[in-house]
Amino acid sequence: MENGYLRRIGLAALALGMATLAHAEMVEIGPRPNTAVLPYLQPLESAGDSSSLIAALRAHVRYVFVLFQENRSFDHYFGTFPGAEGLFRHKPEETPGFVQPIRNTDGSMGSISPFRIGPKEGAADLDDLLHTRTALLAKLDYTAGRARMDHFALTEEQAYSPSGKPSLMAKQFGELPLAYVDCDTIPFLWNYANRFVLFDAFFETALTPSAPNAVAVIAGQTGLTQWLKHPELSAAAEDDPGAAGVPMTGNLSPYWGSARDNTSGMPRNPYWNVPGVQINQTYASLPLTLAQKEAARLAETDRAPRQDLADVARDLPAIARGGRPPVAWGWYQEGYDREPTDPAGSPPEGTHRSYVTHHNGPQYFGYISNNPLMRAHLHGLADFFADLAARRLPPEGGVFYVRGGFRAISGELPANPLATVRARFRGDDDHPGYADSELSEALVARAINAIAQSPYWAQSVILITYDESGGFYDHVPPPSFARDPAGQPLSAGMRVPMILVSPFARVHAISHEQSDHGSILRLIEAVFDLPALADLPEEQAARELGKARYGEPDLAPSDGVAGFGNLLSGFDPARLSGRAPPLPSSYAMLPEPQIAARPHFGGKGCNAIGVVPEDLARGIRTAPPSDFNPRPATEPNFRSRE
Repeated sequence: MENGYLRRIGLAALALGMATLAHAEMVEIGPRPNTAVLPYLQPLESAGDSSSLIAALRAHVRYVFVLFQENRSFDHYFGTFPGAEGLFRHKPEETPGFVQPIRNTDGSMGSISPFRIGPKEGAADLDDLLHTRTALLAKLDYTAGRARMDHFALTEEQAYSPSGKPSLMAKQFGELPLAYVDCDTIPFLWNYANRFVLFDAFFETALTPSAPNAVAVIAGQTGLTQWLKHPELSAAAEDDPGAAGVPMTGNLSPYWGSARDNTSGMPRNPYWNVPGVQINQTYASLPLTLAQKEAARLAETDRAPRQDLADVARDLPAIARGGRPPVAWGWYQEGYDREPTDPAGSPPEGTHRSYVTHHNGPQYFGYISNNPLMRAHLHGLADFFADLAARRLPPEGGVFYVRGGFRAISGELPANPLATVRARFRGDDDHPGYADSELSEALVARAINAIAQSPYWAQSVILITYDESGGFYDHVPPPSFARDPAGQPLSAGMRVPMILVSPFARVHAISHEQSDHGSILRLIEAVFDLPALADLPEEQAARELGKARYGEPDLAPSDGVAGFGNLLSGFDPARLSGRAPPLPSSYAMLPEPQIAARPHFGGKGCNAIGVVPEDLARGIRTAPPSDFNPRPATEPNFRSRE
């Protein structure tokens, strides 16, 4: 079907892009992560090289787009990507968690290792896994401060059968975290990773579910500095629905837009409710630093500046002191306002039925939600495509986040013909339990196509990344630089996928630069010459409190944490200097007929894009367990499709 916001792209454009760099070689950037003892990895460039690279970026890049998806670990999606720090780069005994305990339905103990699933096993539509903070801590199995990464199966299984002989459904849920997919299931994402730059040491900021990391992608933290200033607001019971506090550790709904809020006008999904309401987040975030010289004036339009701006009182004049004009920004999320999926006769503001309220990071901050001028930067998903098509982004550039939701705005359904799947898995933000992987990567492809067809491509950086792991297994223990008020490891969390796409990107490259959501902030700060959040006065003061009280120097935004990079390793100095031409837009594009066809490439995506997964290349591909079920709760009687 053809949609108003979609444009068809000729096959010739794809052919041109494929021919452009058909013979480029895979290059590795930086030292490979050591899974036995993961050190802080230094970025590729030295300080001197970084300065020249940043200067070149500022001369060429004006637009940063963050395509922000949901709940996949690096190994689940890219564990067999050739050349990456994946599941089969080391011997099993040298790979943390490669062999894990699981209980059989007769009560005996067995073991399980990672196994590949594809279209035949229904890999595009998976039931949701446990990813509360308590469950994640159990899955990583911290022992003497070190994550063993070996209790994913047992933790998942025991949630459904706490003792005795587990039910079949419990065992199937225990198997699911160890499943991984490849380019037969998500060929578009693998195509971008193959053509551009895949980061294999990119970590979620916090070992938590989605909402805290949706906040971290604009703030580099989940409330550490607010907790240090206000210890009485500590969130002690992470999984208690009533435990609203900081640092954020759960998926409580933002206060702004909740049933308790009767002033801001912020939306919430009336058809789907997360119990509990999070308190107002009051620390600095990227929207404040992007305001530049206008930052100090925010108090004039905030409806409750005393409560919303108290913890950034010294930050605002420090930001404004530079005197530069503000940088535009936008957060585009499915269901925030009226979308194509809203039925005829819906109110002008939309039904919000496709809106995942707790995925909107800016909505947690009163100084955004409670300020009409700041709130104007929040939009629905269809608005993104409309703004690109109408060339409404400012010529000076800006930063733009893009998120899906419960229903694909294309109106498409999963390829799986089963009624249960077509009724439940209609989302496009890649969240297991309601989103289909093909619909989700189709959204990413259409967003990249829309950027590539616009004037913005020539000055753009596109980051494809995820908020958190969703409870899927990853073998790399996360580095630790911050603990929560209970003394449990909080930051960093697990590895998640990150792909950098740009006319100035390296090609066929894997970067081992250690990074996290704060590295996105560092890149944006470098491009637009913004102060680091960690260097602002209020955050520096909170960091000193952390040192004095707990002896921890990095209880602060992660854009100031030592050892994390700024994603600069993804850029080709030759393209930025003019010694090599920028990559053409055709190199990034996929034809719309391919995007709309499902399964993608007929379920043979690896052959279509010319990539051989590492397990297949090594002859060690592992079949799923005989009782495997991708949807133990949705389809108890699942059988793989031959």
